[in-house]
Amino acid sequence: MSKNTMNVSPILPVILALVSLSLPACNMHKEEHRHEVHKITATSPQAKAVTIDQKYVCQIHSCRHIEVRALESGFLEEIPVKEGQAVAQGETLYQIFPILYEAKLEAELAEAQLAQLEFNFTKKLFDDKVVSQNEVALLEAKLAKTQAMVTLAGAELNFTTLKAPFGGIVDHQHHQQGSLIAEGDVLTTLSDNSVMWVYFNVPEARYLEYMSGPDQSKDKEELQIELVLADGSKFPQIGKIGAIEADFNNKTGNIAFRADFPNPDRLLRHGQTGNVLIHRVLQDAIVIPQQATFQILNKRYVYVVDEQDVAHQREIAIQNKLADTFVIKKGLGVDDRIVLEGIREVRDGEKVEYEDREPVQVAANVKYHAK
Repeated sequence: MSKNTMNVSPILPVILALVSLSLPACNMHKEEHRHEVHKITATSPQAKAVTIDQKYVCQIHSCRHIEVRALESGFLEEIPVKEGQAVAQGETLYQIFPILYEAKLEAELAEAQLAQLEFNFTKKLFDDKVVSQNEVALLEAKLAKTQAMVTLAGAELNFTTLKAPFGGIVDHQHHQQGSLIAEGDVLTTLSDNSVMWVYFNVPEARYLEYMSGPDQSKDKEELQIELVLADGSKFPQIGKIGAIEADFNNKTGNIAFRADFPNPDRLLRHGQTGNVLIHRVLQDAIVIPQQATFQILNKRYVYVVDEQDVAHQREIAIQNKLADTFVIKKGLGVDDRIVLEGIREVRDGEKVEYEDREPVQVAANVKYHAK
């Protein structure tokens, strides 16, 4: 027993020494793997035409949409149009029972004839120097009053026939034939759907961008405005900006725009909803990949590499954010070289070794679609 122990004991120190040597070797291998140097690549901004798509929820209105109200009280004698019917300008919509107004007009005509006779007789007496000028003046005023009453009675009679002030579509009938209506009652609404006014709210930043382009008239003419309907289909006609409201909404920071869309097939109706898509083409826009930027607080930066291969941190201003890219408002030009990959390995003011990559090669993997 003591002999075996004596034979084994000299081997143990050798084994322990080998184990102790192997452990540092493993740790060194792991440490080397952990500090593997990352590749840094650089590229340049690209100037190109970029299409910016902006989407807004919208409300669709007829270019003319009015309430048709009764101008006189009475019974609805006739309704020659139906709900949903297209009518032409001047076409009769409603006929109110006119007999009372016809009788009133006849009475006023009789009063006017009597006043005319009195005036003519008094004028003859004045010419014969029988009456004074004052009596002629009084009867002349009476005649003018009766003639005015005739005009008024004629207007009231005309008001019993309601005609379409413009061509459009008749909406729901609020009263039926034979109903007793009062002056001012709403009978129906009339919509001119030849052109539709589509209203949508635009943030203040987008409004300023629209109003202060480098070439405002040309920029606005190039705007392509599409309308997406509730079922996801696109309206076949292209719209244009028709008006901008005068005031901002201080609660939302938005201002209302109006786009005008031709509606030749009368597909659009008053009160519909949808989405407006504005396609704006920016010529010679400075574009960089989003991955080339980093953010500190609320500001964006890139690393610009100078001619001595020294990286410098530079603040940039973003004009538009696309799917994988930024359109730069200021801070970069096409002659600059920026760090694309390996930003975390770069320090401001330090020299860097990098692999150069052409902008066209970088852009080949990027799709320019608006978010």
